[in-house]
Amino acid sequence: MTQKLLLTLVFIFIALAILLGCVDFYTRTAIPAEALAASRWLPLALLIYLGLRRKSLTTWIVVSMFLGCEIGFSFPEVALKLDVLSSIFLRLIKTIIAPLLFATLVVGIAAHANLRQVGRMGLKAIVYFEVVTLIALVIGLAAINTTKAGEYGTITLQQAQVDQGNQVMENKESHDVLLDVFPENIAKAVAEGHILQVVVFSILFGIGLALLSEDKKKPILNFAEGLSDVMFKFTDVVMYFAPFAVGGAIAYAVASLGFGILKNLLLLVLTLYGALFVFIVAVLIPIGVIIKLNFKKFILAISGPVAIAFSTASSEAALPEALENLEKMGIPRKVVSFVLPIGYSFNLDGSTLYLSMASVFVAQRVGLDLSFADQLKMVGILMLTSKGVAGVRGATFLILVGTLATLGIDPQKAFVLLAIDAIMDMGRTTVNVIGNCLATVVVAKWEGEYSDSR
Repeated sequence: MTQKLLLTLVFIFIALAILLGCVDFYTRTAIPAEALAASRWLPLALLIYLGLRRKSLTTWIVVSMFLGCEIGFSFPEVALKLDVLSSIFLRLIKTIIAPLLFATLVVGIAAHANLRQVGRMGLKAIVYFEVVTLIALVIGLAAINTTKAGEYGTITLQQAQVDQGNQVMENKESHDVLLDVFPENIAKAVAEGHILQVVVFSILFGIGLALLSEDKKKPILNFAEGLSDVMFKFTDVVMYFAPFAVGGAIAYAVASLGFGILKNLLLLVLTLYGALFVFIVAVLIPIGVIIKLNFKKFILAISGPVAIAFSTASSEAALPEALENLEKMGIPRKVVSFVLPIGYSFNLDGSTLYLSMASVFVAQRVGLDLSFADQLKMVGILMLTSKGVAGVRGATFLILVGTLATLGIDPQKAFVLLAIDAIMDMGRTTVNVIGNCLATVVVAKWEGEYSDSR
């Protein structure tokens, strides 16, 4: 059996399993449990066979996603204990990010000593980020104003959501868009996962190193090059654990959330994923066409990081492999290590789209009719408040409640969204990673540093 035929059969059987599951869930049609189980395990068996044949890490990550769904659905008691796998993986990834960014940025800046290019790349990246972010916000507003998801159905706020929301609010940290860019203590920035602060420190360190004489900077530059190579090898080793982490994360999510919660908030979830799809098709793909992107090459490079981002709902988890894969794609290390991390704070396309949509959704729930001027004001607020918070725990929710407060809405009205936040976070995190990877290619093209012929 050829791989193409095998993939076709997998897609057909997955579609059949989803169809039977939806019919059983949303209608009163009694489908035998054995038939439902068989419809799910048949494509899983084919996927496992495909993984054994291809022996690809990305393939096994995808297989683990489907296996995780089935384990979470069929064996919830076991699945609730598998979250530890993703936690271990995320901890290992966090140990990689800071030294990897530091080493690659220092080498990229000091080895070439072209400080003008650093400033030029930064300016181009920021302009691109702001334009694309604005478009994402507008698409989110258009989507929720079209479906008016907040005006339908009766949604009961559960005590668990209230407790979770209050806990996030209690742990709220002060956030100054400008001050939070600059580190007051590099060790603290590394420990708390403030990617942008690590990037700023590394850039300034690299500039300082570039200004030294050749004999003084050579030992430190050699150390940074060695550290960079070691961290990329470290990433390769850790990535072998990724399929287990992905499977555990998906299994835990399915077991803890279930599918019942989607009944009342299904329209909101569909609105978000529909808007994210429109953003990819109407914005990201045309940008790729304009810069003459080799889509096949690009998709192969980002497929692994995107699968990790979707399953773990963590952009950080995808960062090391995205850095490595984009460099293998032919983009110079100095561009990748500079643009991609900055995008993690300034180019959160999926998150900003969600924030504009969720804000209007809550306003619709409370019966508040936001005028065009109100929504325009909200876009301006989100353009500022959504920057530089990649390392802040619960940042997206905190930005949402802060935006609602400026509109005169009780922040507790947003607590209902926590019931499906994990499901929506998977989608918006995926788009964040795709958008940042594409932004890196765009800046590299603008700088004349990348050609598909490489």
